[in-house]
Amino acid sequence: MFSPGIKRSSNRKAAAAAAPDSPAPDNNSIPNRPATGTPAPWAPRLSVLARAQLTNKSEKKASDGDPIKPVYVGEFPEVVRDEQASFLRSHIPGDTSISGGMDKETCLSWIICRNRLIIWSHLSSSPSKDCVVLQLPLKCLDDGAHSNSNYHGTNWLLCFLNWDPTSRGRNKAIQSCKSAGVVMCNQKTRAVTYWPDIYNEYGSVPVTCMLASDESEVTSFPVDGKSTPNQLSAINTMGSNSFNSLIACALPDSHHVSVALACSSNGELWHFYCAPTGIQCCKVYQDTLYLSSHGSDESQFVRSKGYPRSLIWRFPPHTVNDSERQFFLLTDREIQCFSIKFHPDLNVSKMWSHEIVGTDSDLGIKKDLAGQKRIWPLDVKVDDHGKVITVLVATFCKDRVSSSSYTQYSLLTMQYKSSVNISSGVHERVLEKKAPIQVIIPKARVEDEDFLFSMRLRIGGKPSGSTLILSGDGTATVSHYFRNSTRLYQFDLPYDAGNVLDASVLPSTNDGEDGAWIVLTEKAGIWAIPEKAVVLGGVEPPERSLSRKGSSNEGSTLEERRNLMFAGNVAPRRASSEAGDAGDRKKAVMNRIARRTSSDEESEALLGQLFHDFLLTGKVDASYEKLQSSGAFERDGETNVFTRASKSIIDTLAKHWTTTRGAEILAMTMVYNQLMDKQEKHQRFLQFLALSKCHEELCTKQRHSMLTIMEHGEKLAGMIQLRELQNAISQNRSNMSGSPHSSSEAQLSGALWDLIQLVGERARCNTVLLMDRDNAEVFYSKVSDLEEVFYCLYSYLAYIINEEQPREAQIQRACELSNAIVSIVRSAMLYRNEHHMWYPLSQGLTSWCCQPVVRNGLWSVASFMLQLLHGTSELELSAKLDLYAHLEVLAEVVLEAYSGAITANVERGGEHKGLLDEYWNRRDSLLDSLYKQVKYFAEGGHQVLNVRTDEPDEEIPRKLTSNLLSISKRHEGYNTMWSICCDINDSALLRNLMHESMGPKGGFSNFVFKQLYEKRQFSKLLRLGEEFQEELSIFLKHHRNLLWLHELFLHHFSSASETLHVLALSQDETVISETEETTDHVQNRFITTLADRKRFLNLSKIAIMAGKTTDSEMKRIEADLKILKLQSAGLRMTSNLICIMHFIENTRDACILKESLPEDPADLTFRYLQEEIMKLLPANEANQYDEQRLLHPEELIELCFRAQNPELALRGFDVFAWTSSSFRRSHRNLLGECWKNAADQDDWGQLLQASKDEGWSDEETLQQLRDTVLFQASSSCYGPNAETIEEGFDAVLPLRKENSEVTGLEDLDFSVEAILMQHKDYPDAGKLMLTAIMFGSVHDSSKVEENPSSME
Repeated sequence: MFSPGIKRSSNRKAAAAAAPDSPAPDNNSIPNRPATGTPAPWAPRLSVLARAQLTNKSEKKASDGDPIKPVYVGEFPEVVRDEQASFLRSHIPGDTSISGGMDKETCLSWIICRNRLIIWSHLSSSPSKDCVVLQLPLKCLDDGAHSNSNYHGTNWLLCFLNWDPTSRGRNKAIQSCKSAGVVMCNQKTRAVTYWPDIYNEYGSVPVTCMLASDESEVTSFPVDGKSTPNQLSAINTMGSNSFNSLIACALPDSHHVSVALACSSNGELWHFYCAPTGIQCCKVYQDTLYLSSHGSDESQFVRSKGYPRSLIWRFPPHTVNDSERQFFLLTDREIQCFSIKFHPDLNVSKMWSHEIVGTDSDLGIKKDLAGQKRIWPLDVKVDDHGKVITVLVATFCKDRVSSSSYTQYSLLTMQYKSSVNISSGVHERVLEKKAPIQVIIPKARVEDEDFLFSMRLRIGGKPSGSTLILSGDGTATVSHYFRNSTRLYQFDLPYDAGNVLDASVLPSTNDGEDGAWIVLTEKAGIWAIPEKAVVLGGVEPPERSLSRKGSSNEGSTLEERRNLMFAGNVAPRRASSEAGDAGDRKKAVMNRIARRTSSDEESEALLGQLFHDFLLTGKVDASYEKLQSSGAFERDGETNVFTRASKSIIDTLAKHWTTTRGAEILAMTMVYNQLMDKQEKHQRFLQFLALSKCHEELCTKQRHSMLTIMEHGEKLAGMIQLRELQNAISQNRSNMSGSPHSSSEAQLSGALWDLIQLVGERARCNTVLLMDRDNAEVFYSKVSDLEEVFYCLYSYLAYIINEEQPREAQIQRACELSNAIVSIVRSAMLYRNEHHMWYPLSQGLTSWCCQPVVRNGLWSVASFMLQLLHGTSELELSAKLDLYAHLEVLAEVVLEAYSGAITANVERGGEHKGLLDEYWNRRDSLLDSLYKQVKYFAEGGHQVLNVRTDEPDEEIPRKLTSNLLSISKRHEGYNTMWSICCDINDSALLRNLMHESMGPKGGFSNFVFKQLYEKRQFSKLLRLGEEFQEELSIFLKHHRNLLWLHELFLHHFSSASETLHVLALSQDETVISETEETTDHVQNRFITTLADRKRFLNLSKIAIMAGKTTDSEMKRIEADLKILKLQSAGLRMTSNLICIMHFIENTRDACILKESLPEDPADLTFRYLQEEIMKLLPANEANQYDEQRLLHPEELIELCFRAQNPELALRGFDVFAWTSSSFRRSHRNLLGECWKNAADQDDWGQLLQASKDEGWSDEETLQQLRDTVLFQASSSCYGPNAETIEEGFDAVLPLRKENSEVTGLEDLDFSVEAILMQHKDYPDAGKLMLTAIMFGSVHDSSKVEENPSSME
């Protein structure tokens, strides 16, 4: 890609002849070979650096250049090596090349050696194990006679078909493909071969299709219904007809049937129907498939050969599963989109086309610019979402000043327009530029067309937005736009290790992230290009490159890398819109790389040296002062120097472990010994921190760092326990099988082994430095990533425990996983308890065992076991007992994790309501399910539990529930505790639990009280108050109907009297608190009549007397009793009136009756009462004013004066007297209405006329006025014997106007006199009215014989 000045093949021949099987000598025999190439496969691997322990500063200087080197990640299968060696013995080295490739979807690589196709997974650490070797049909082989190009040695196109649904998408990183088909064609012979299933014995038999030399004999159908025979003949006259691109996909709802599409250089588009029984081929023509539109520049395109270039599916195979798919076709000037329909028949139709080479620069690449001679679109790729299209373009240009020619390489990025209606046959513009054209190399040497057509484009690797270009000379170049410029990283192979055959991307184990670039080489295996290598090792494109030396721009590469490595925390600049993008490259690439300053490097080196000296001498001479002066205590968290040192100790890779191991690595004691060595060294590191006083500093100022260091010890303890568990499981399986050779097989089976492989595979894919290591080795080495165990359980449990497995196998695997994760967590907690003195203050810090990823993993296994527990009725009880025992232990671990997370969140003051709800829901789900199983087991009795037959039956559930009861008590599972106590009928246990479980809201005792209250078991509830006096008092504050009984028991007579008083006067619509809402209706059922309220008031009087309280309380109770009596009398009278009026309204002769009634005052009063009462009482609530409800004082007063009854009118004043002074003040207007009503009860005009006619004396006048309501009301309210609560009526409403100023009432209208002045008879009989109220205010009613009131 850097345009070598000499042909690579000649150099490689010389190098191979000099030393084909040994490293190149120091004086490189390959001239001008770049110094930044890939190390030879026998060179020290970069992964060795990951195993190294803390080294001194001088040792680390030697590896300063390592971050920019690619990493060796995988060897060829042995069969490939054997075939290559055999092939080289019979051929001159360099004369021929090997075909090979990589598939991103299936993670499979392939190489063709002579007549054999070898396929293996490039993710596997043991590629020879699952390697597949297929024999090529002889008639499909190319003898090389057709190939005239040095760049077309790889004359094979190959596509994989993934039949395994479990290894698609992100799952392919953890689930290798187990069923795949292969479609392959020879570019020159155009022979197509199909293997239905390479992993199946019967599916590995190929079927072949050879295209006839006479193309007119091949059946074809036109696209869009147009036949173009003349155009076909014109195309066939131009150049070669070799295939350029091949794509294939599975046919939906078919077994091992696929459809392949291929385009050839003469403008043909073929499709192949591939089935196990044979291949059917058909040619597809389209009038704009190859030829350009007519115009002045038509000759340029008509003479172009090699087009169409590329075919690509719009969407990945695993994202669609319908009867239609879309694909793109790249021609010499357009991107064309086609649709292929599978049902009912195969049909290919064109959807749209977009011109990318034309006169409009907004659509793509503008042609006919100054100095521009020719444009070649070389390859096209599309992102996983099917929206962004990337095209590799080469432009032949001529400098008008120097007359020199050069080639410019660039990337054109297109994207779908928003809200574009795409339909078949519509050729509207559907694409737009996503970003301006990104120039990769502005001026490169001029290459021939064969070299250009050998270039291939790959997208999707790290850094995000980077692309990789493969060229025919065997090089691979990564292009990455960073800091407003394009930077290139060239992957090259020194020591003549062969060409680069293909490149792909490692599958990411996280959604939405790209993997690292991986490269398949001809002789050196598979290599990975880390993201850091691209960022730090990339250089700006050379201005002019005519040789492999490159340009002067490359000279400053080392200095630039050093500046990048020690750039500190300066945030990288974002790419501008000149070549930036709004989507894929939004991530700041440098943010992914750990930014460490030179000070950090020095501090880490110093710490390593001091710790090394401590291990040798046991002394810590001034270590604290040295580290403090170096800035070692400035960072907190995982970036802290001490934390990094601790992590390096527990993550060290063993140097003596090899890469040829399988299950033997687990059988060897070296794994356990290595873990124990790490634990011992980590303990020594803690001792160093304590002796050097660094521990005190970390605990005080960097609590998070110190906690992380201690958690490393926890994880190490958990890993050791997991290793012991794996040994025990393997030993048990070996003993059960009885075979002495079954140890290895036992290691390779079981859910725990699959989990280890899964976690190790994820670590290998995420860290390319570990790709050459075994999964188990990586798992037991990367101790700090122990959380990955729980992540895999959460994300991939369905692949560890397959639902298609027998239920017994599922239970066994679930119990094995449960045992494993419980062992990890409990070992960590045991380590914490043993080393509690080393830990910092834990307030606000969340342990790793309580993190969301751990909680989710624990719950994933627990919920799966719950499903098994609910759906295993057909299994033996022994299997259920085993499942229950494991789930019970796991439930405790799950709940402890939630408890720790909630505690830390509360201490930090963070929002925790959602976490609490999740905790409560999962707690109740676990405990309820477990208790249901306990009850089920208890029904089986002695036969199920295998207990002694002489043991009482009631002891069986007690023993079964002991552990569950303990868990419920720790996690406030009150419902389960209550159920257990009720079912075993143990009141003593209930009382003990109530004493032990005292929570912030009353604990278990409050829960018991609530249950008894809702079940209306009041006697049991009150008896518990003898032992739980204070707790029951708190609970009954919201249940006053029982509170007074408990207060009487406690001899709190005053409180009981107050409670009874409030209870007697409680209203239905009283606003209650949230805690009372559930029992509101229960409380109201205890008070149903006014008689009940009277009884409560009388009980309140008794409690008052027992408590020896003041007379004011007694007076208040007496007043309330009088009000109740008044309401009873008034309601009885009102009820009678209502019954009479209902009778009149419902009688057929109501009109006659009404007309016959005499029009006397009584009748008028009756009719008035009817109207007013019916206004007050709605028709559907006629019984509202009965003895069911206590009326408010104002309601009772209104009822009295609206009845127009003299007796009730006077009772209204009694109500005012029996209420409080504040009530009278707040209801002055209502009091005024009562006086108006009292004045209306007598005919004052008639009294005035009688006094004149009869000539009343003063005594006679007083005698007549004494019978008026005004006189009686004045005597009752203002007389010498008037009885009121608190201050009298004078303070609220004086009798005369002149008394208003005396009482402080400036409003003269607020007096009885002022109110009476508004009466209609006042102008004539005002003197009588005033005389009545004034005489009434001084009248002593005790001297007059009182008539008993009918209301008493």
